[in-house]
Amino acid sequence: MKESRIHDFGISTFDKKRMKKSLPYPTYIKWKNAVRKEEALDIQTADSIAHAMKEWAIENGATHYAHWFQPLNGMTAKKQDAFLDRGKDQESIIRFSGSELIKGEPDASSFPSGGMRSTFEARGYTYWDYTANSFIIDKVMYIPSIFVSFRGETLDKKYPLLKSMDFISEQGTRVVNFFSEEHIYRLRTKVGLEQEFFLIDKEVYEKR
Repeated sequence: MKESRIHDFGISTFDKKRMKKSLPYPTYIKWKNAVRKEEALDIQTADSIAHAMKEWAIENGATHYAHWFQPLNGMTAKKQDAFLDRGKDQESIIRFSGSELIKGEPDASSFPSGGMRSTFEARGYTYWDYTANSFIIDKVMYIPSIFVSFRGETLDKKYPLLKSMDFISEQGTRVVNFFSEEHIYRLRTKVGLEQEFFLIDKEVYEKR
């Protein structure tokens, strides 16, 4: 039982290992270089990744996909769509394109985005964070995303974090390369999970 659980760890995550296995090697290298150099993906590469993600998701029982983000209200939200679509002759088809992977268009009026705006500006945009792993929960493939308004203002908590990480990487590499003979191109920011408990005298606690 324990061995099975260990073997199944991460089975619902479209991680780097699974990408390397399911993508054409040139596509995988393009994605890897885009992450390394912090560059945008071309639509052909995005289409190839979207197809691989769709096939993997359906194989694992998913019927929908969702751009998943963290708005400024302190909760999580998603824009959910089905893989099911209509073809040219109105037949049912399964489709998931690179453009659908990269960008979504949820209604931003329910989130903090300012009250003085025209009606058509109520929509927002989600953009795929291709540095994060997609995953499946309850037959839905979740695509980690950032969320911005119609005018481009930040409406989530992840985008500022990513920009902060980029800034730390930019300035950190500059400092390291100044002192090191071996050139580096990026610093990775990590979060260490830690929890501590302290036992103190009740009298000391009550004094606080």
